[in-house]
Amino acid sequence: MNWSNLEHLLLDEQPERLLCQAPDMTLAQFRHQALCAAAALQQRGVRRLAVHLEDAGELVVALFAAWRAGASVLLPADLQAQTRERWTPQVDLWLSPHAGDASLAELCTSAPLAPAALDLDACQLSLCTSGSSGEPKRIDKRLRQLDNEVRGLERLWGAQLGDACMIGSVAAQHIYGLLFRVMWPLCAGRQWVRLPVPFPEDLQRVSRQYPRFAWVASPALLKRMGDNLDWPALSAVRRVFSSGGALPGDAAQSLQQRLGQWPCEILGSSETGGIAWRQGQPLWQAFDGVQLSGDDQGALQVRSPYLPVGHVEQTADAVRFEADGRFELLGRLDRIVKLEEKRIALPALEQALASHAWVSEARLGVVRERRAYLGVLAVLSAAGLQALREGGRRALTETLREHLRGHCEALALPRRWRLLGQLPLNAQGKLPQARIDELLAAPRGKEPELLAQHRSDDGLHLDLRVPPDLAFFTGHFPRSPVLPGVVQLDWAVQLGQRLLNLPPRFAGMEVIKFQQLVRPGDQLSLTLRFDSTRNKLHFAYHNLDQQPCSSGRILLDGPIATEPEHA
Repeated sequence: MNWSNLEHLLLDEQPERLLCQAPDMTLAQFRHQALCAAAALQQRGVRRLAVHLEDAGELVVALFAAWRAGASVLLPADLQAQTRERWTPQVDLWLSPHAGDASLAELCTSAPLAPAALDLDACQLSLCTSGSSGEPKRIDKRLRQLDNEVRGLERLWGAQLGDACMIGSVAAQHIYGLLFRVMWPLCAGRQWVRLPVPFPEDLQRVSRQYPRFAWVASPALLKRMGDNLDWPALSAVRRVFSSGGALPGDAAQSLQQRLGQWPCEILGSSETGGIAWRQGQPLWQAFDGVQLSGDDQGALQVRSPYLPVGHVEQTADAVRFEADGRFELLGRLDRIVKLEEKRIALPALEQALASHAWVSEARLGVVRERRAYLGVLAVLSAAGLQALREGGRRALTETLREHLRGHCEALALPRRWRLLGQLPLNAQGKLPQARIDELLAAPRGKEPELLAQHRSDDGLHLDLRVPPDLAFFTGHFPRSPVLPGVVQLDWAVQLGQRLLNLPPRFAGMEVIKFQQLVRPGDQLSLTLRFDSTRNKLHFAYHNLDQQPCSSGRILLDGPIATEPEHA
């Protein structure tokens, strides 16, 4: 591959090299857009630029434009109101699709600045992370740190990747996606896919467009990749990278069996950059140049060329080192809680719970009421969901509590359970402890999970999932939970009022039929059609086998006062 130094990418080398497609962007086009946008930023006097762009091609143009203009860049984790409120005092301009923000297209209308080399020590990038507590924080990096890291990645895996196109399921707003999806292939002469590909079927579709490809994936995606994919075709993947959280061992083994290779797991953080990697083994190997040690508490300390010179990053990861320098992760030291003066390591209990055949993943937190106790978010496996359907919630949770008795004192047995289809990870693939505690404090939900929606000539079509821990299953029935028919009616009305122009008041129902039971975890399709001449909402639920579950007509009354949400 033809390597280009990060600091020289705005100079006139290999102009026709294709960086990404749909739409195509060559190196010459990238340079021209970046230099035009740099001129616009200078004209506006921008010294601090916040950038949030889903398109990785646009993102890299914005980064190099800011650096050429002498501006620092902040990459916020999202565009939520509280995020903007937090960071707006620290920036001069927002570049994003948000209404009122600057757009890259408008910046690129200026006459370009002259090409110039960048100063790796002057160009600054700030990343935003939620951290383990959920409190947002800013991490400042110099371009030299990113340059050191992409050079290290190329030395380690460049020959194996060759000219593979980098296809990612993770956002480029965060350190893992930014480095692996954009900065590394930009320097190495590989193409990348502009938009993240978060679903297995989409990953397959995009991969088929390239003769050689590699995946920059999250554990959340990799553990959802099932038998319905064309695995012989996908086995052409050069490398599967995984980072952002722990990849379950059974998911890693499944990928090895289907693809003929173990995924490359990356350990790191926004603060440290890459720390270590492993492939098909329990122990981690530090990246070249990264020096690791443990403090008096057994917590990992990092010295690295990806950190400021001379800085030692103190982590809260407990480790055990082998004689050859490889190490085992033992869990987070900052996730040790005290209950009645007893110290309880939450990661150890989570691992013990996930060792049961009914549980895929678990996260524990503290419920603080009159007396503090532990609660758990448990993602059920297929066997666990079947146990819930056949024996009920109480039998399932008591079985899991009994399983934990061999791993902890009675004081540490969870008393509150929330049963999930998947963990509610944030945009960075994390689930901060503050969010875990918040979910445990909240009551059990009463709404379906809306997976997809589209319109056709015969109405509005919604794909729904019935949460396994729905509050309405209580008492209906204790040992064989079934979704009540009245809830199905209520969901049809509520979703219709949210997404269609419907009168607000229930006035009756007609021809109501209940034909199939709806159970925890079921996926349903719901078709809604409103007859405005008769004020009747026609609804029909079907299961995945297209068997009818329930249907009928709901009479509504009253004036239509609001516009519906877009569907």
